[in-house]
Formats: sequence, structure tokens, C-alpha cells
Amino acid sequence: MPKPSRSRFPIRVGVIGYGFIGRELVKRLRADPKRFALAFVHARRRDQASDIADADFLADLTDVGLKPVDLIVETAHPVITHRHGAGILQQCDYMPLSTTALTDDSLRASLCGMAAQHGTRLLLAAGALIGGEEMEKRSVPWVRARITFRKHPANIDFSDVDIDPATLTMATTIFEGSVRDIAGRYPRNVNTMVTAALLSTGVDACEGVLIADPALDCAIAEVEAWGEDGSYIRTEKRQPAKGVSGTEMVDSVWGSICRSFGISNKPFVFV
Repeated sequence: MPKPSRSRFPIRVGVIGYGFIGRELVKRLRADPKRFALAFVHARRRDQASDIADADFLADLTDVGLKPVDLIVETAHPVITHRHGAGILQQCDYMPLSTTALTDDSLRASLCGMAAQHGTRLLLAAGALIGGEEMEKRSVPWVRARITFRKHPANIDFSDVDIDPATLTMATTIFEGSVRDIAGRYPRNVNTMVTAALLSTGVDACEGVLIADPALDCAIAEVEAWGEDGSYIRTEKRQPAKGVSGTEMVDSVWGSICRSFGISNKPFVFV
């Protein structure tokens, strides 16, 4: 299959996962046929994507090489990157939204090596992160970074920990430690933390705090970073939550997709 072209339209995009984010991305791809084309949709079960035509449904991700595709966006689970990330990067650019998979140092190194070998890209979407550009562009090292999430218990996935959300009747710090550790316990809740960690001090040094607060009607993400030269940045973002993601997540991911191919609807270009 030909390698992805970044100067040809429409850009062919495959979507893995067909939950809230996956469905919204498919809608946007179809709404912009001059610039984008849906390469395929993959879901665990065919009935989860019953509105997708058979020709556009990819049942087995090991067959991704049979589809002409420029970019694949993972919206499902970090296990996808573990199992299929390397194979995807042999074919096209890859944007995993479940970035907790990238806390595995050997996997991350392997994926970066595969991308370099095949002329593809491992793309790190901004997601809910505010201030990522500032973190990434600094030449002076960051010496400390701390990310705090505050969410209603209903918007936290407790399936990998022994906590009953019904017992959380007031604001409770349910985790405080390294981003690597929190990613292992709450893999579907802290992708933005992982992104911030990779852009700053790394997943071991970067601090992650998760607070469950039943009084909240929104999700709050606070990012702090301290520079070696005494500089300091702090951002705070509040947004309504849908499931474990904020409602703004789709806009952010769509913006990342467009920027990765040099596409903008704005009269100016923010660089």
C-alpha cells in the first residue's frame, strides 16, 4: 500500500472505536468530503457500528494494510496501541487518544522507531491539555510538573481500582503520585496527564492528582510547571463532561487532525 501523502486531498482517516468521540469524528469526516475521506471504522462488535456500511467497516485490525489510509485515530482503549500500534505505523500516521499506553517506555521507543523507519508519524493530540505548546517549545528544562483533575465520580472509570464511587460523598483525593502510577490505575481517565508528562518532566517525575467531587457539574484540569530558570506556568480548564471525557474533546481532536495536515479554517495561522 502507498505511504500516506500529506499534500493530497482528501486525507483518508481510519477511526478505531465507535463511542461518543469516534462517532463525532466520523460525522465531521463525512461533512468535509473535499478534504477528508473515511477510510474505515473498527469496533469490537459489528453491531456497535450498525450505521457503517460493510465496505467501510474493518473487522480485523491486522488487515489495516489492505485499506488505503493516511491517518488512523484510536478512540477506544490503550490495548489497541499495545497490540496494533507498530503495525499501523508501518502503513500510516497514528494518533492514539488513549495515551496511557505510551507510559510503557519500551513500547513508546518501539513505536517512535517504527515511525522513523517507515516515514510515518506518531501524533500526540492536545486533548484537554491547555499550555502544551508552551511546555513543548521551551529550551530550558522543566524541573517539576503537576496536573490535577477534579471530576464528578460519575465521570471517573473505577473499573481498575477497588473504590465504590457511591461512598464518595465529598471531595476526595483518590490518587496522588506519579503519572506513570495513575495511568496504570485509571487508564481511561488521565490521558491528558500523560500528554503533559511526555511534554515536560516525564511520566515518573510528573505529579498526577485525581480528585472525585460529587458537587461538581463540570470537569476541571489544572496544569502547573516550574522551569529550571525560575519560570512558572499555570493553566486551568473547566468544561462539561460526557462519560470520562470533556465535551470539548471532539473539537480538540479535530483541531489536532487538521493541524497535523496543515489544514485551517482560520484567517491566520497560530504557530
